[in-house]
Amino acid sequence: MIVPTIDEVDAISALADPVIRNLRITHCYHELSQCVAARVSPGANWCTFATWASRQAGQTIRGEDFAQATRDVLGSPEVADLITRAAHIAARDLGRGSPDLIVTAIRRVIDPEAALRRAADAVATGNRKVFVEIAREFARWLATAAAAGAPDPAATELFCNGLRDGEPPDGQRLLRDAFRAYGEACRSPDARGRAASLFHANLLVGFHEQTRLQPDIQASLDASIDADAAKRELLALLFPGTWLRTRARLARLTGRPMPADVAIDALIAAVRRRVRVVITDLLMTLRLPGEVVHLGRDVRGQFPPELRQLTSADLRALVARVDPTPDSVAQSGASDWADLRERMHFIADLFRSSHSRADLFTPPFDKAQVTALRDGRRPGGTV
Repeated sequence: MIVPTIDEVDAISALADPVIRNLRITHCYHELSQCVAARVSPGANWCTFATWASRQAGQTIRGEDFAQATRDVLGSPEVADLITRAAHIAARDLGRGSPDLIVTAIRRVIDPEAALRRAADAVATGNRKVFVEIAREFARWLATAAAAGAPDPAATELFCNGLRDGEPPDGQRLLRDAFRAYGEACRSPDARGRAASLFHANLLVGFHEQTRLQPDIQASLDASIDADAAKRELLALLFPGTWLRTRARLARLTGRPMPADVAIDALIAAVRRRVRVVITDLLMTLRLPGEVVHLGRDVRGQFPPELRQLTSADLRALVARVDPTPDSVAQSGASDWADLRERMHFIADLFRSSHSRADLFTPPFDKAQVTALRDGRRPGGTV
């Protein structure tokens, strides 16, 4: 079993190519997951879930969904209708040529893919941010406190002394409590107690991670077309030079916006709304082994027997803080992924219900792909 080192985590974090970096991050999470599981099992640990979240992020970072996402934006009935309306105004009122040719030109100016790329950049930033901090602490824990197996309390406290005081995003108090819980899980002779400590640790790391990711998730969802720039380009496309010079004066004289302005403003607003829906859909899809999880829907399945009743007061207090329906998966679907509380509700139920899934330890890449990654090459096949 390969134990990722702090130096390896730092080297991966420093990679300039966001695609290679993400793939290496995903594989490193898998290795960390196996190493943590060797010290405390059965049950998934935070790195187990991070493997699949990072793999999903890679699909967005690589832009694999962008062609279909662009079609989803431009092909939505509202956007398509407004594009046609603007084109007919230009053709009918301004004599700008064939409506079909104008439709093609308008679609080219709107360019939703640029907004999707900005969202992907924010996802890549968040993917690296979490790995730089949390994967490094797991590697440090494996190299120090848990190097010989189950860490004793003294070794755990020595490790925790290296974590910053205070709450996230700057403080690491939640991580400190998480690694104490991992230590308790490693030492627990009782299966129910071990599962509860492991779930507690995972949830604490998740809460820290999601708090730190808040600005990056918000930036991903807010990525959209530049309304002012798009309007300038569309006006230049639809209006001949003389009209561009006189249109503002005409609007002032009549006291009403020109029909083309109304049509362009409505079109840009519709595109921005649709882009947010499409980006939200990309971010709220998670592919796990054998299933696609939609984060806007309630978590499927039930809690495993060892986690149905939580007896730890500290764990119950944490769950109550993030999960308004703490004893069921009801209402766990997040309607707004930018809302930290909604995200944590979903994550808490996903971690708890998927705790016993052995298939989450499936390697995300095959041996040939791992070899290519270690050589600094983009692997072939599905990644």
